[in-house]
Amino acid sequence: MRDQPYYLLTAACYDHACHMRAHERRTRLQDLLFEAFMLRGLEITAWVILPNHYHILAHVTEWCLVGDALRFVHHTTASEWNSESGSPGRKLWYRYTDRAIRSERHYMVSLNYIHYNPVKHHWAASPYDWAHSSVHWYLAHHGREWLRELWSRYPLRSYGKDWDDSPGEGP
Repeated sequence: MRDQPYYLLTAACYDHACHMRAHERRTRLQDLLFEAFMLRGLEITAWVILPNHYHILAHVTEWCLVGDALRFVHHTTASEWNSESGSPGRKLWYRYTDRAIRSERHYMVSLNYIHYNPVKHHWAASPYDWAHSSVHWYLAHHGREWLRELWSRYPLRSYGKDWDDSPGEGP
């Protein structure tokens, strides 16, 4: 049963191929994700789009709408990008995964995880160097000190382990 208000959603290109190496493709995917989620009344609160996968932190009101949104985005991008490369029918996406956000701590560490992902995968030297990330939105709306405090207070450590040990609700 899916009963949490926030989820970390991750989708990868099939065989982790870098179908989104081009800046324009990452921009197209980002635009489609926001459009698809907004049209379904879902909210993306953090994101990062890398050449071979992406992560979204989303507020979910109805779980079935998430699958609808991601199917639309994946079908649209696969059709467009396969047409561009002359590869009709090629499998471009490999499913998506979801992880319920169980506490405020889990939410904040997930936010840091998303923003640090380009560095983790060696696509950028700093989270601020990667254009397709919500780190720039958070920087503009909350400032660098807020982000530093978030990083200090909610370090990644062994991301994903023992989330239920921290009491509290989501944000």
